[in-house]
Amino acid sequence: MPEPIKMIFQGADAEIVEKKSRFIGQIFPIHSEEEAQRIVNEIRKKHYDARHHCFAYVLGEKNEIERCSDDGEPSGTAGRPMLDLLVGAGVHDALAVVTRYFGGVLLGTGGLVRAYSAATKEALQKCDIREKEAGYRTTILADYVDFGKIQYLAANLGLSEENVEYGEKVSVTYGISEQQIDAFEKEVINKTGGKCKIDRGNKIWIYSNT
Repeated sequence: MPEPIKMIFQGADAEIVEKKSRFIGQIFPIHSEEEAQRIVNEIRKKHYDARHHCFAYVLGEKNEIERCSDDGEPSGTAGRPMLDLLVGAGVHDALAVVTRYFGGVLLGTGGLVRAYSAATKEALQKCDIREKEAGYRTTILADYVDFGKIQYLAANLGLSEENVEYGEKVSVTYGISEQQIDAFEKEVINKTGGKCKIDRGNKIWIYSNT
């Protein structure tokens, strides 16, 4: 069974000032490299008068993709330290962007590393980071008389309805962890007398209920 992974449930931002230079750190959850680049471009437009927009991101269950950019700062003083913090925090599918407004005083390579690291670290500390675990997007088709029983069982496990469709029967979809799904399916079958149809569906990553 795959180990749970840490994801950014809600991003955050932080700002520090180092020798009159402003460093604005922002963390975002992402799902693709295209999304990461779109966010960076949006920040460039919003802070068009800033000197640098350095970034780093990780993507994949095992962080198969790692990218970073110093955006004109001396090599290794911004993007790489930011990337190291993301990796060190153990998060996945995350983007860090630090925007710098130059204050007129040179910081040196050591000062730049400290400033970009501090802005990223403070933003990370403010993020809502949660664990995701392997599971299934499961759809249950049931009679209306049995729908309440299914909802009751799901509520006891802390499951949230992802989708409900009302037709001749009710179709309800949940994201259910691998640890819960066998017992849940067994209970649903028992409580409905086996009259419902259960489609376990594709394997997905879902936020842990614990």
